[in-house]
Amino acid sequence: MPHDVHRFYGAGDLHFVTFSCHQRQPLLSDARRRDLLLEILERVRRRYRLVVLGYVVMPEHLHLLLSEPQRETLSTVVQALKLLFPGLAKAAGPGVPSSASGNPDSDFNVWTELKRVEKLRYMHRNPVKRGLVASPEQWEWSSFRWYL
Repeated sequence: MPHDVHRFYGAGDLHFVTFSCHQRQPLLSDARRRDLLLEILERVRRRYRLVVLGYVVMPEHLHLLLSEPQRETLSTVVQALKLLFPGLAKAAGPGVPSSASGNPDSDFNVWTELKRVEKLRYMHRNPVKRGLVASPEQWEWSSFRWYL
């Protein structure tokens, strides 16, 4: 993400956040690592008191639709995810880099209901578009089935 991008926090907006694995490597291609990432997301959600409106974990990236946290900033939340995951993922196998940045690859403020639905549809259709499954409900590492 460019360093000159300005993030808007504090207005209670939703945020569509994307971040990628180190050098876009498919470090999340293993189901155990995807499960672990969702466990970590739940820990971070509770710790920072935020709402996860949607998610999809792909082999080399993650999309999240989040509220602003009640504790800290969204950058702190993303940093916590990126810092917790490498340490715990080592148990799932080698190859996870230990360095992490607190900045997501993209952070898009979602101000309207129309944009919220657009972002949810985009993330939920991502596994289908990539050919990982035939329909969104088949991808276990997504919030689609909750909405279904």
